[in-house]
Amino acid sequence: MSEVCVGRREDIPDGGACILEVDNLEIGVIHHEGQFYAYRNLCPHQGGPACEGVRMAAVVDDVDAQNLFQGQKFNSSEMHIVCPWHGYEYRLSDGVNVCDARLRLKKFEVTERDGHLYVTI
Repeated sequence: MSEVCVGRREDIPDGGACILEVDNLEIGVIHHEGQFYAYRNLCPHQGGPACEGVRMAAVVDDVDAQNLFQGQKFNSSEMHIVCPWHGYEYRLSDGVNVCDARLRLKKFEVTERDGHLYVTI
């Protein structure tokens, strides 16, 4: 395993992302609410650039106490990465597809030392 320096923490603003290439491997580093996540920038569906898609809160059904459907709403405590090619959604926290757990983005560990971010490959 090797570590690659992504840059300084402040180089990726909250809500932002950067794509880096290491030995012909594209990795997306995403900053969300103080946490950094790194995934291979390759959607397992058909090879799209998953990390370059939008990030959005999960859409959940709103059901009342009588189990009646009231509509849908966003759950901002669960963020998703949406692949721009075909809309496949992956949980930001672990890279697992929200509809098929067999599909998942390759995750990499991100560490911070002295204000710099490193991805372990």
